[in-house]
This record gives sequence, C-alpha cells and structure tokens, in this order.
Amino acid sequence: RIGKPLLAKVTGIFTHRMSSEKRVQLYKRLQAAGNPMGLDPGGFRLFQVILTTVAAGAVLFWGYAQAGSYKDLALLLFTALAFGMLLPEIVLSMRIKERRREVVRALPDVLDLLTVSVEAGLGFDLALVRVTERFPGVLAQELERALQEMKLGRSRREALQDMADRVGAEDLSSFVSSLVQADQLGVGIGNILRLQADEIRRKRRQRAEEQAMKAPVKMLLPLVFFIFPALFVVLLGPALIQIFRHL
Repeated sequence: RIGKPLLAKVTGIFTHRMSSEKRVQLYKRLQAAGNPMGLDPGGFRLFQVILTTVAAGAVLFWGYAQAGSYKDLALLLFTALAFGMLLPEIVLSMRIKERRREVVRALPDVLDLLTVSVEAGLGFDLALVRVTERFPGVLAQELERALQEMKLGRSRREALQDMADRVGAEDLSSFVSSLVQADQLGVGIGNILRLQADEIRRKRRQRAEEQAMKAPVKMLLPLVFFIFPALFVVLLGPALIQIFRHL
C-alpha cells in the first residue's frame, strides 16, 4: 500500500522530466527488449540513478583508501558514474539484438508451419495459435500478444504491424508488410507465406555466406599478434639458442 504508490510517483517524476521524443524512443527500446522487469521509461531511468548512486557510494566508501590521492578518487568516481549510467544501456542493447537474432532464426520454421497449416484448411488466426503452441520463444510470445490484441478488438493488420514495429527485425517487418499487401489486394495467404519462407531462407543463406567471408579478416589480428609469435618462438627458439651458444 505504501511502496507501490511511492514507486509509481517517483518513476512518474523521472518520466515527466524526459522529453517526449526520448520517452517514446526509450519506450520502443524497452518493448523491443521484451519489457525487462516490467520497466517503463521512468522506471528505467530510476534504475540507472539507483545503480549510479550505489556504485558512487561504494567508491566513496573504500575507494579513497585504495586510491591514495584525490585525482585517483575522482577518476574512480567518474568511472562509477559512467558504469551506473552506461551499463543498463549496454545490457538493453544486447538484449534487443539477441531477441532480434532469435526472431530471425525462428522465422523460416514458423513460416513453414504457417504455410502447411493454411494450405491444410486452417484459418490464419488458428494457424498462428498452432505456431505459438509448437514454437516456444520470442517470436511465439510476440505472436501470442498479437493474437490477444486481435481478441480484444484490434484488426489483424494493426496487431501484426505493431508487432513488427515492436520487434524491429527486418525480416519480420518484410513478412508483415507482405501480409498486409496480400490482405489489401485479396491475394491468397498460402502463396505469400510460401514465397516469404523461401525469401527469408535465401536471405539467411546470404548472411551466412557474408559471415563466412568476413571470418578470414577477423582471424588476421589474432594470427598476427598471438599465434604467429608463439609459433616463431617454438620454431626459431632452439635455433637461436644454438646460435648464441656458438657465438
């Protein structure tokens, strides 16, 4: 009775202090990350402030004894402040990227099941229900949320478009756009699903080939700075020892 209203009031203060543009941008990022811990933009800022305060307090508590000077203490305090403000942003960005990668990996299999279900005579909504039952994961959760929105009265087009905007994955946005166009033009959904599944698999194959072509370039620095020196020591070390002995 006391904690939740007080927390809501404090998060409301942080929410109102943000500009509308930053608030909307942060809200979209939280939605793309799966709304971790149920945080809204104000709650996320409050979490950053709490983490920064704890880190700064820890530095002030024992940092001066370890630093030995005010300059070192100021550097540690600045590091703690940067840690408290940047760490949640980094974790949020990593979570967004991981969710998008998971959606892209699961999308071809989901489209195959949708295609088979629709061609077998199921309606598109029932096919989505079958997908959410067979494929647990981020994409299934987003599809289930879209289904719940449709049950509450939203149109299929709006629910799917909001899902694509919320996730932010390029392949999912392309798939939803194709469905919306098919719905507007009256084209059969089964053909669209099959074409989209083939297209997304082709894109995934191209991304894998691109990553394979980048591998030699990424391996160059570890080879030059770590593997080659050790190899030279093993191969040339005995010869150099013998040369020094003779000299």
